[in-house]
Amino acid sequence: MRTRFPFPRLLVSLVLATLASTVAGQTPDSTLPDRFDLGKMWTFENPPTDYFSRTYGFTADSAWFSRARLAALRIPGCSAGLVSPNGLIVTNHHCVRSRLASIARPGETLLDSGFVARDLADERPIPGFFADQLLAALDVSQELEAAGSGVALREAVGRIGDRLMAEYHTPSDSIVIQFVSLYDGARTSAYVFRRLIDIRFVAAVELQMGFFGGDPDNFTYPRYALDFAVLRAYGPDGKPLSTPAHFGWGGGGTGVQPGDVVFVIGNPGRTSRLTTIAQLEYLRDVAVPVSLGFHRTRLAAMRAYREADPVAAEAIDIRNRMFSLSNREKSLGGRSLALRDPTIMTRRGGSERMLRDSLRARPELQQRYGGLFDALSKVQQARRAQAGATAAFSELLNRTAGSGLLQRAFWAWRLATGPADSSAVFQRAYTQSPSWPTDLERRFLALQLADIAAGYGEHAITRAVLGGGSAEATADRLMRTSTLAGADAPDPGTLAEDPAVGLMRTLGPAVLGYQKEEAKLAAGESALAADIGRARYAVYGAAIPPDGSSSPRIADGVVQGYSYNGTLAPPWTTFYGIYDRYAAFGPGTDWELPYRWRIPPVGLDLGTPLNFVSTADSYGGNSGSPAVTRDLRLVGLNFDRNINALVRDYLYLPERGRNVMVDARAIEAALDVAYDLDRVVLELRTGRLVATEAEADRIP
Repeated sequence: MRTRFPFPRLLVSLVLATLASTVAGQTPDSTLPDRFDLGKMWTFENPPTDYFSRTYGFTADSAWFSRARLAALRIPGCSAGLVSPNGLIVTNHHCVRSRLASIARPGETLLDSGFVARDLADERPIPGFFADQLLAALDVSQELEAAGSGVALREAVGRIGDRLMAEYHTPSDSIVIQFVSLYDGARTSAYVFRRLIDIRFVAAVELQMGFFGGDPDNFTYPRYALDFAVLRAYGPDGKPLSTPAHFGWGGGGTGVQPGDVVFVIGNPGRTSRLTTIAQLEYLRDVAVPVSLGFHRTRLAAMRAYREADPVAAEAIDIRNRMFSLSNREKSLGGRSLALRDPTIMTRRGGSERMLRDSLRARPELQQRYGGLFDALSKVQQARRAQAGATAAFSELLNRTAGSGLLQRAFWAWRLATGPADSSAVFQRAYTQSPSWPTDLERRFLALQLADIAAGYGEHAITRAVLGGGSAEATADRLMRTSTLAGADAPDPGTLAEDPAVGLMRTLGPAVLGYQKEEAKLAAGESALAADIGRARYAVYGAAIPPDGSSSPRIADGVVQGYSYNGTLAPPWTTFYGIYDRYAAFGPGTDWELPYRWRIPPVGLDLGTPLNFVSTADSYGGNSGSPAVTRDLRLVGLNFDRNINALVRDYLYLPERGRNVMVDARAIEAALDVAYDLDRVVLELRTGRLVATEAEADRIP
C-alpha cells in the first residue's frame, strides 16, 4: 500500500478510508491523491534527511548529503558523477557525443569507431566544455522578499552574489552563482558552483553501442544500450584534479539487486506538476495538440524527404534532426495520453481541492490566496479564445523544423514596419532562420500554410494565404517567385514587391497581435502561479518538492521490474540481449553492432547486467545522473525513461514509470574486456592513478 498525503488535517478521513479498503481486501483507489504525486525531486537546501533515514534504514545526515552533492556534477544539458580521487568522471555517451568531432584528428571518425585514451597523456581536452560542482545550495527567499522589487531587488541579488563569491572563491577556482526560482517563483535558491573548465575525454563507446536500438528503442524498456563515456577533470596546473569527494565504484561484486534502494542525483528539467487543473485542461485541449501536430507532420516530411533523396538528406545530417524531432514527438505523445488519463486528472484535481480546502480552513491564507485559482482559470479561458491563432502561429518561428522562407518574410516585413534598428534585427534573424534544401523547404512551407488555414478556417486570412487554392499550390508559387527562398540575404530595399513579404503584410499584424496577447497572458499567469506557489508552500512547506528546474536534485527509488504487454519487464537486461537483437535485425538497422562488438569480445560474460530500471523520479536533464546506493557507490547512470514515465511531466506514478540506467557492471566489463583500458578499471576499483597501460599491466 502506498503512503497517502499526510499533510493537512482534513486528509485523515481520506487516509482512513484507504486503509479500510485495504484491510477489507480491496485494491486502494488509484484515483486518490498520494503523498508523492508531485514527485521526489528533493533539493539539497531542503534535504529529506528524516524521510531517507526512516524509510531506508540508514543515517542520511548532513555529511552524507554533502558528499552526494559534491560528487555529482552538472554538465551542459546533462548530469555526471565523479568516481575517483583523480577527477575521473562518468556520464552518458549521448551527453557528450556531439563533442567527439571537436577532438577528432584528421582521418578519425570517433563517433563511429569510439575513442580510447591508452595512456594519461592521450586524454584529449574538450574545447568549450565544463562541469559544475555544487559547493552550496541556499534558500535566499526571505532576503529577496524583504528587498521588494525593482532596483532594490536587483541590489539584493547583487549583494548576495558578492557575499557568496567572497565566501567561496579561491585564486584557483572559477565560481558560478545561479539564482533559481522554485515553487513557481514562491521561493528562490542560490546555488554556488565550482566550474571545472579543463575536461578531457578518456573513453567513449561507438555510437551504435551508446545508442543501440536507435529511435525505435527511445523511451522503451527492456533496453540494451551501453550509453556511457569517461572523462577527466584537470586542474589549473594541467594535472588530474584532486577530487576527494567522489562516489565509490559499484561495478564489481553483485551490484544492485531487485528491491535495492538507489538515489539518482542530477538536474531534471522543467516539469508541470504544480499547475492547476485549468492549466492542465488548456494544455490538453490546445497547447499540446498543436505542438504534437507540428512535430508529427514535420517529422513525416523529413522522412519523406529522406526516402526521396537519401544522399541529400545525409548531407544535412537529417538523421540527428529526425531523432531530435522524434524524441520531442514521443514526449508530447506521452503528455497527451497523460492529460487524457482520468486517473491522472482526477488525482491532480483531488490534490488541488485539498489545497483549496486547507486554505479555507485558515482564514488568513484564504483571504490572501483564496481567489487565485479562479483568476488563473480566467487566464486559461482567454488563452482558449485565441486557440486559432495559437494553431496558426505558435510554431511559425520554430528554427528546428519551420519554414525558413516564411520566417525570413516575417522579419523582412518587420524591417519595413518596425523600429529604426530593424535592419540589424533583420540581418541577424535572416541568418538565424533555417535554410533547407528546396524540396524540404517546400514541404515545410506547405505545412505551415496549412496550419494557418486550419487555425483560422473560413476567414480573410485563410483566403489571403491560399487564394482559393491549396497550401501545396501556394507553396510552389512562393518557392518559384520569392527571392527569400534562397539562403543568401537579399538587399532589404528590393523586398517591397516580394510575394512572400506581400503575404506577410496580411499575416504580420495577426502574428504580432497573437504574440502581444500571449506575452500579456503569460505574465499574468506567471504572477498568479507564483502566488499559488506561496500558498502551497504556506500549507505544505518543503514536504512537497518543487517542480524540476534544471537545478541539482536527489531522487530516491527502488530497483524493480514491472508488468507490460501482458508479461513482465525484468529488473535488468544483459549483454545477451544485444546479440539477440543483432541476430534478429542485422546490419543496416538500428540494432547493428560496430566491428569491435560483432563477435562477443573474448572474456565477456554475456550474463553481465547491462541496463536496469528503478522507480526513482527522473526527467529530461537527468541523463548521466549517477545512480548510487545508500553507501554512495555508483551502480548506474540514468539515460532514459520508459514510455509509461512520460506522464511525469504532470504526476509521479512509480507503479507505472521507470527510469532506465546503464549498469556499472556493464561499464566495467566493457572497459576491461572490449576496450582493454586496464588503467581506468584499476582506478575505478582502487582509486589509484596509473599513467600508462603498460604500467597497469604490471600491477597484479
